[in-house]
Amino acid sequence: MEEVLSVVQQYFTYIIEWAVMLCEVIGVIMIVLTAIRGVIAWLRKDPHARLIAAEGIAIALTFKMGGEVLRTVIVREWQELLVLGAIVLLRTIMSFIIHFEIRSERQTLEGIHSILRSDKLKKASKEQPEEQPEETPEGQPAEPKKFPAIKL
Repeated sequence: MEEVLSVVQQYFTYIIEWAVMLCEVIGVIMIVLTAIRGVIAWLRKDPHARLIAAEGIAIALTFKMGGEVLRTVIVREWQELLVLGAIVLLRTIMSFIIHFEIRSERQTLEGIHSILRSDKLKKASKEQPEEQPEETPEGQPAEPKKFPAIKL
């Protein structure tokens, strides 16, 4: 019976180690892709460049933290657990800071977009002449168009 448990434990450890490695690799790939996207957006002077970078880093941190949490399953000593706990704590703090930055960046961009929209509406209303009512060939005002009722 002990031999079976030993084999199961070895396979379990093996599976966890691969899952940890997979999460870590996905996190690293996300960071690299985010860096590339962020640089491209920055070079294009995209106002969303910071938001793109922050969201990508937040996703990457999520995968990296997932790997750390999985790693706690196979911890054997208290010292390892303390190190992993410190890593998870630091990544959690970083995640909160990044999410705060994302929220504030979105609010800033929404404010800028609303100002731009209101300016465009003001300019458009000044540029457009008042609409004249349509007239029939006899000089009589045209009747408003009637649309068929929609039955639900």
